[in-house]
Amino acid sequence: MIIKDLKKFAKYFTEYTELRMQENRNIRLTMVNGDMMGNSRSSNSGISARVYKDGSWGFASNADISDEAIINVISSATENAKFLSSRENLQKGELPKTNAMDSKDFSTKKPRKSQKEMIDFLNVIDAHIVKEFPKLSSRTIVIGNLDMEKKLFTSDGAESYSMIPRTTLYVVMTVIKDDQPFELYEVYGWLGQFEDTFDKPEVLFPKLKKQYEHLINKSEGVYPVSGMHDCILDADLAGILAHEAIGHTTEGDIVKGGSVAGDYLGEKVASEMVTLVDFAHTAFGKQCPVPVYVDDEGTKAEDAVIIEDGILKKFMHNKETALHFGHEVTGNARAYGFYDEPLVRMRNTAIMPGKSKLEDMIASIDNGYYLMKSSNGQADSTSEFMFGVVLGYEIKNGKLGKAIKDTTISGVAFDMLKTITMISDDMAWSCGGMCGKKQMIPVGMGGPAIKCKVNIGGK
Repeated sequence: MIIKDLKKFAKYFTEYTELRMQENRNIRLTMVNGDMMGNSRSSNSGISARVYKDGSWGFASNADISDEAIINVISSATENAKFLSSRENLQKGELPKTNAMDSKDFSTKKPRKSQKEMIDFLNVIDAHIVKEFPKLSSRTIVIGNLDMEKKLFTSDGAESYSMIPRTTLYVVMTVIKDDQPFELYEVYGWLGQFEDTFDKPEVLFPKLKKQYEHLINKSEGVYPVSGMHDCILDADLAGILAHEAIGHTTEGDIVKGGSVAGDYLGEKVASEMVTLVDFAHTAFGKQCPVPVYVDDEGTKAEDAVIIEDGILKKFMHNKETALHFGHEVTGNARAYGFYDEPLVRMRNTAIMPGKSKLEDMIASIDNGYYLMKSSNGQADSTSEFMFGVVLGYEIKNGKLGKAIKDTTISGVAFDMLKTITMISDDMAWSCGGMCGKKQMIPVGMGGPAIKCKVNIGGK
């Protein structure tokens, strides 16, 4: 628990300064075919200071959080900023002033479980899988818990505290069919520590059954026909598309670096059905997977409506990119560890639900595909993307057909969004997203299902 009072160090601030204390605590348990292959608990904590002078930044950090060490970190960051300012001579204006104040603690109120009790939980899950799913050739179960605790004080007067935990259960199932392995994974979990996220293992049994049935269908499935097809992208794929192919292109620092989105502000980039939002902490009256109330620069986090009714309306910003573009700050500055500088990062990015029922969307396609889950994906600053697809089904005459084997989809996101003709009226979040832009950080992504045209790689 971080208890240090950071305000008392304000007398050492001579320029715009951010002082952040942070501790990340990780638990990771890995079971492979009933054997414990990993059992670790770690903690990483320290202090950092970031100082701005005339467009140049100085940064320093230290794992030592004694008063003397904190004073030295502030001094080092200040000297770094002054030195760089004298060399770069950027002569930029003052950063936008923000002084948000907030405290959010999502720690469990229940008695904490020991790692032995978590291992017992894994054993129950594993025993159930062995008993109920006899065709599996292997299984892997991983529990991961990340607690991110932060305390921030800035020279603008911003002051915040947050403890944001996330617990996930990662399950990989494999079968052998015709001497070929077929694999399917699923991530279960949500915001919260283990005690709040996984109350009883039995709650997961129906979800594991569904995962197994999809895997068996996949092993007996067919390869899709390559080419452009009418497809429905389920929430998992729609979410990664929103994050990778659209979200990154509209982050202020990437726009500043030449993203194609820089030319599209105020232009139509999608079907008028499409509204895409980077939610700060609450969506549809419920907590988002990664709630951010105050960002790591002391800015109150606000929802960023990136695309509204098909029109590109906004970029995501930290203070520096907001100053550069003359836009409002959106509260998107985030850092993973105490040793990291905040970057422009997404929080919870999703396309807004539409008005169609999923069954009607499927019925509207004579010959196409229902694509449900992605393995990985990448996109560049032109919004060109390629994602792996590890679960999907044919659509024949308006009905689901055979499952398909692993394939890929690709295209240019801003072109693909214009082909959307139906959006489902439901909403689902992905709970296990980690974004790797220079530094890993938890993100939320999700959305409804969307009907569009997309290029499938085939066999």
